Amino acid sequence: MNAPPTAKDLASGKGHEDENFPVASHLIAAKHRAPILAFYRVARLADDVADHPTASGKEKLARLAEIEASLMGQSTVSPEAVALRAALDERGLSQLHMLDLLEAFRRDVGKRRYETWDELIDYCRYSAAPVGRFVLDVHGENRGIWPASDALCAALQVINHLQDCKKDYMQLDRVYLPKDALGAFEARIEMLDAESAHPALLAAIRALAWRTQELLRTARPFAGQIRDFRLALEVGAIQRLAESLTRRLTTRDPLSQRVHHRGWEAVSFGLLGVSRTLGTRMTPRNPRKAEP
Repeated sequence: MNAPPTAKDLASGKGHEDENFPVASHLIAAKHRAPILAFYRVARLADDVADHPTASGKEKLARLAEIEASLMGQSTVSPEAVALRAALDERGLSQLHMLDLLEAFRRDVGKRRYETWDELIDYCRYSAAPVGRFVLDVHGENRGIWPASDALCAALQVINHLQDCKKDYMQLDRVYLPKDALGAFEARIEMLDAESAHPALLAAIRALAWRTQELLRTARPFAGQIRDFRLALEVGAIQRLAESLTRRLTTRDPLSQRVHHRGWEAVSFGLLGVSRTLGTRMTPRNPRKAEP
């Protein structure tokens, strides 16, 4: 009998430089990059496990349980989780954010459809918000700015779902487009299996992109609320990239047209975001009126 696959067997080989948005770029201070990358490696591994196209649900849940046990010090089977545990202990940080993220991956194993926008946002509370919250904790930022961080992280997650809606359906039979959003335009899930989007499906995708723009408007002040200058620049770059992608999703067909940024586009929009954040931080918030 063949041995069950390990988490490593289910890994995609994808790294932090392959993601759609920056992960611990060199804008982040070197002292903070190591714990963020340790967190990313566990998240990447768990995501690969949950998304593996051929492993069974039982195998996926077993591998996720091994990752969690290693994170909690009950096992050493996952070296990535052991390394993260050490990084957390060194900084006096909690495992809570990764535990929340692992809950999202468990949901991915068993849940293939979402009924409403609110249900999707609740998923983002576990699949996306913990990443931003962890980065803020690493930098010692005030937890009062979590709501703006959560809005940005949720927007990034939804953008990825909209960009990859056909691939998720065809490869994983997983659909993050809420049923009520599809139903509002009489679109059907089966329309994702097409060379180009049916007008009804396209209308639903664009409506979801507009709702994502609302999240980004909520997140717009976020970079200005961050004390750490370098982290603020990174967040400003990510915000600008997200705004660009969301605008594309209101005009392009993700089934037949490219939405993802090319390398030079990502650099260009990222620099625009950095520039905008610099301008905001350099402008006095309460300038004194000139004397008459």
